[in-house]
Amino acid sequence: VLRPAYTMGGTGGGIVYNVEELRQVVPRGLAASLINQVLVEECVLGWEELELEVVRDAKGQKITVCFIENVDPMGVHTGDSFCVAPMLTVPQEVQDKLQDYSYRILDAIGVTGGTNVQFAHNREDNRIIVIEINPRTSRSSALASKATGYPIAKVATKIAIGYTLDEITNDVTGKTCACFEPALDYIVVKYPKWPFDKFVYADKSLGTQMMATGEVMSIGNSFEAAMMKAVSSIELGMDTLTHKPFEELTDDEIVAHMHVQDAERVFCVYEALKRGIDHETIYKITKIDWWFLDKMQHLADLEKGLAKCNGVLTEEQYKTAKKYGFQDKTIKRLAQVDTLPVENYRAGFKMVDTCAAEFSANTPYFYSTYDGDNEAAGFIAEKEAETAAKGEPKKKKVLVFGSGPIRIGQGIEFDYCSVHCVWTLKKNGCEAILVNNNPETVSTDFDTGD
Repeated sequence: VLRPAYTMGGTGGGIVYNVEELRQVVPRGLAASLINQVLVEECVLGWEELELEVVRDAKGQKITVCFIENVDPMGVHTGDSFCVAPMLTVPQEVQDKLQDYSYRILDAIGVTGGTNVQFAHNREDNRIIVIEINPRTSRSSALASKATGYPIAKVATKIAIGYTLDEITNDVTGKTCACFEPALDYIVVKYPKWPFDKFVYADKSLGTQMMATGEVMSIGNSFEAAMMKAVSSIELGMDTLTHKPFEELTDDEIVAHMHVQDAERVFCVYEALKRGIDHETIYKITKIDWWFLDKMQHLADLEKGLAKCNGVLTEEQYKTAKKYGFQDKTIKRLAQVDTLPVENYRAGFKMVDTCAAEFSANTPYFYSTYDGDNEAAGFIAEKEAETAAKGEPKKKKVLVFGSGPIRIGQGIEFDYCSVHCVWTLKKNGCEAILVNNNPETVSTDFDTGD
């Protein structure tokens, strides 16, 4: 793997398989490097890629805000990988090692503030290699911040002006301090947003150079539900992982296409699972962990089960599909029904509160689930009771929809529409609720809306 020194997003680098490719990529890398230097390193293609988001203060106190697991193995830039938090397939002893290594690295460098540390881990012999560290708020910081409810940018700013972690209050709980590590009782999926709809002739293959312009982040109480939310949020016009072009290929063509690392590979894997191509074959080609293959197989089986309904859908089938992220319109289409067994089957909303409900939260945010539990109702009733006790009038509530996953030019669109809209509503005595699906870290911190 060739890595030009001091370029962002892997610019100018790549993986080379022979001397001829080396001759092509080295000049490109030297041209891209600010100091005309290219590192030639051992290739760790197929190893798993793991990230820790760590915060350190001037006293040397450290916490790990988030453990992130890339579902795609090494070989695809982390910005182009779909990821989960917390780590779902990594043994605890490996996570402990990664944390220890991260802390030693931060101490050796003397970082204060937030840092993203990336590792490659070989499952076969447990070797761990440090890929890189980013001693700043990065795209992964935005994900970690939103995934956990921990305001990394705000804490890093306070550390920069001299505060230490034990002096900074966690604003979400209002009770714990910033050295209290976040706990997750849900699963987060990050799915990249690529600009290939604008650049239709661009090469869609993925490597060590980042192609994504942003991502969506979805939260669910299972991997399946979070994955289904991510896919329906990414603006590809899809409501399951079934991608029509792959349905038209033969089994042999599907297996051949899985060797291609591109923006659509996960949909190719899903098609293979729907057709019953064995997990061993898929794993050997893609190195996607068996656990994720099993979860995607579950989604494929649910989809196939709905497609066999032929106009007769039971309440149990319907509720199971809803629990794992299928939308009403999708269920109707697959099961070929006009009406559903339960009318107005409503989502419950659960809190992201940084502490897995161990403490009450002042300003949490919420994600939807279909497991019969609604934490939002109690929270809202409590807030309204507080308002009434103060003798304040009830405010009009206004819902603001964010403008979707980060596209080219999206920063202006997002910050100057969604966020300014929220501020203006609040200024005019309304309660503003922001619905959003991209993990922007500062403009949409937990306290932007009500």
